[in-house]
Amino acid sequence: MPDQPLTPAQIKTLEALLRAGFRFLTLERYERHLAVEKNGFVTLLDTSGGKLAIFSQAGLLMGGGIGMLMDGPPGKHFVCHDQRVPATPEHLTAYQEFKRELSELLGEL
Repeated sequence: MPDQPLTPAQIKTLEALLRAGFRFLTLERYERHLAVEKNGFVTLLDTSGGKLAIFSQAGLLMGGGIGMLMDGPPGKHFVCHDQRVPATPEHLTAYQEFKRELSELLGEL
């Protein structure tokens, strides 16, 4: 979690994320960062500098980690350590929507 108190603007953005259906998590491996999740996809946020920004690549929530999208034989998969989940067309659509919506709410488009 953040070391510095959140600014009013950051709190307003977090409230907008909640209204949009995102939920906040603390992932054990990444305790210093706020994780946001929706529909099984997650990314870490950076709260430094008085704003909220995407800190890590988005991925599939897999146990206590983030499965990154990898492309290789036999196709696209979300991979976290020794776990692999095939990236179905539905996964890929939801993944792109997660990234788009999060970027829009954070003002990063």
